[in-house]
Amino acid sequence: MSTVSAQFRRLQEFIGRLPLFSGLSLADIEQLCRSATLTRLPPGTRFIREGDPGDSLFLVLSGKIEISKREGEQDVLLAVRGPGEVVGEMSLLEQSPRAASADTVEPTELLEIGQEAFRRLLERSPALAASILRIMAGRLRSTEASLMQQEKLASLGTLAAGLAHELNNPAAAIQRSSLVLRASFETWRQKTLDLHKQPLSAEERAELMRIESQILAGRPPATSAVAANREEDALIDLLEELGLAEPWEMAPPLVAYGWNVARVAPLRAAFSPQVLRLGLEWLSAGLAVQQLIEEIMMGSETISRIVRAVKSYAYLDQAPVKTVDITAGIEDTLMILHHKIKNGVTVHRDFAPDLPLVEAYAGELNQVWTNLIDNAVQAMEGKGELDLRVRPVGEMVEVRIADDGPGIPPELQARIFDPFFTTKPQGVGTGLGLHIARNIVVNRHRGRMSVESRPGRTEFTVLLPRSLRREGQAAEAEG
Repeated sequence: MSTVSAQFRRLQEFIGRLPLFSGLSLADIEQLCRSATLTRLPPGTRFIREGDPGDSLFLVLSGKIEISKREGEQDVLLAVRGPGEVVGEMSLLEQSPRAASADTVEPTELLEIGQEAFRRLLERSPALAASILRIMAGRLRSTEASLMQQEKLASLGTLAAGLAHELNNPAAAIQRSSLVLRASFETWRQKTLDLHKQPLSAEERAELMRIESQILAGRPPATSAVAANREEDALIDLLEELGLAEPWEMAPPLVAYGWNVARVAPLRAAFSPQVLRLGLEWLSAGLAVQQLIEEIMMGSETISRIVRAVKSYAYLDQAPVKTVDITAGIEDTLMILHHKIKNGVTVHRDFAPDLPLVEAYAGELNQVWTNLIDNAVQAMEGKGELDLRVRPVGEMVEVRIADDGPGIPPELQARIFDPFFTTKPQGVGTGLGLHIARNIVVNRHRGRMSVESRPGRTEFTVLLPRSLRREGQAAEAEG
């Protein structure tokens, strides 16, 4: 027996022993072996590439294969395949691009079965078709579970990135103000000592006490930057006239708290020239300290507000089902995504007054808003109009999220909720975001989710029942 014949016989025997091909006759197996292509590949060979046409499947005869999907800058390992398993069957059956890549880990033998040969096999063996469908269903569940975990991690990454951006500015302001405050307070303390060393008259002491009481009175109503600059320039001229050093440093805190020329000029009648100079230096230093304290307080309040928003967004330490304010969840989401929105997206809110509260898995629902708003910002490439509308509709609450991006082609709109389907470039996203969002709305909340899109406007509509306890069946998403 020749080497080729012996190899052909071993191949037939190998295929015949596989449960997947148990329904094929010897003639069918022989025909399969003759129509397929035997390939030997070294380790590290990528023989299926994500995004390429799916025109064949592969039977692993020996070796080991890794299945991976591109996610951002890295490949996410989905599965490992070995002898007797098939690879690439889903895209072949669906006539769709490859959803993942396949690489050899060690020397590997593959039997490549083309589209026509596979079609003939399915016609001859209904049992093979059923086996393939079982394999596909199992792999789909496994892959979806793996990528859903990656999607959750991606959402966590979005949350972390948002926090990093939003916390950085107030934290930096607190640090900067804290560093300056120590020196400013020492300056104010020294000016206070210098002032009290002066031989003050009773009238001067009374006037200083009146001025001191006004330091904590707070800022006057804000004026425009142009008006403030004019007042600072005029006050600098007056301070120079009074013989004060560095009037450009003294003027900003004085003007910020309403001490302009109209308030400072009359003090010349209340104090001697020396006391007036020391008094204005003392006042400016005290207001600078007050200004720094206010900046620290504002930064701390901003951080507290962000932390409250994150806690509310994630519903930490709370029951998974609770009565929630939909608009509050959307506002928390906007806070989390503020770093993506602030540089070019204009948000329009149309929230009906007196909206009813909704029973919901609050943390999951916020994942829906995050996905839809983040997708809208990406579609607009970070610049455009984002319309948010919430209103009651009978016993439900309707949420509409729309962007003025390029839109979704009509032929793709019916597939956007399918698992692994994405219109984004390869490696950007898992294709599960909208699928997960729809499952949360439809299966978890018995709601509805639909999309309408045309060039210049894409609008997602979410309908949620007010109560999860009402009887009824889960509604199907439209669109």
